[in-house]
Amino acid sequence: MDNLEKICLHTITTKPWPIETAVRKFREAGIKGISVWREALADRDPSHVGRIIKEEGMEVVSLVRGGFFPDRDEKKRQDAIDQNKRALEQAAALSAPLLVLVCGADPRQSLEDSRKQINEGIAALLPMASDLGIKLGIEPLHPMYADTRSAINTIRQANDLAEKIGSDQVGVVVDVYHLWWDPDLEKEIQRCAQLGKLFAFHICDWKVPTIDFLNDRVIMGRGCIPLSRIRKWVEAAGFNGYNEVEIFSNYYWQMDQDQYLKEIIEAYKHNT
Repeated sequence: MDNLEKICLHTITTKPWPIETAVRKFREAGIKGISVWREALADRDPSHVGRIIKEEGMEVVSLVRGGFFPDRDEKKRQDAIDQNKRALEQAAALSAPLLVLVCGADPRQSLEDSRKQINEGIAALLPMASDLGIKLGIEPLHPMYADTRSAINTIRQANDLAEKIGSDQVGVVVDVYHLWWDPDLEKEIQRCAQLGKLFAFHICDWKVPTIDFLNDRVIMGRGCIPLSRIRKWVEAAGFNGYNEVEIFSNYYWQMDQDQYLKEIIEAYKHNT
């Protein structure tokens, strides 16, 4: 059982709501943290959005997402770096302390080449990220996304990369949807914390059976992820940040979003 002190919602979770509505509804529900997806900033001044969030007494936890560094085409790799620099500018305008990186992959080349380009891309962002005081969080994705979405697929790979880069600005995002299956998860969470690189914790649940591997996640407690156990591992490792609810779901996006939000809160209280 939990109160709402540590809950954060991603704007993608209630995708049908414009960000102004999401901020108001989250605050009215007693939620204090919000992670902003860049799509929610379309045609908006991020500084203005940041002020709205602050005026509602809420905290911006992160901006999602940067990344997608790999490409066989050098120009496209540079374009990706430029896009990530714009994301850093948005994060600074929002007063977001973290930019979450979905690192990308190019199926026309080896995963090793994609990982090398991810390393190079993050390194290229470091001077600007350091100047702005924004951390870069490497989010490993489930192996089913290794074709185009991420060549970083385990927490061990993310830890290895963050350790290799060797900057306090670069760390790891633990998302239970992507990592719950990993037999090394507890050990690598401890390692991540020992490195001082456990930057964020994302929660949802894995629907059984899943019919869409992108947009068929479920509310906590309605799937097979041992969420309470993983949260204990994360907290035992010293993490005391927000539990960020991030749910992609065609089913839930078609629901009445007020009812959906109520169900999320009840599930959070009883299943995390």
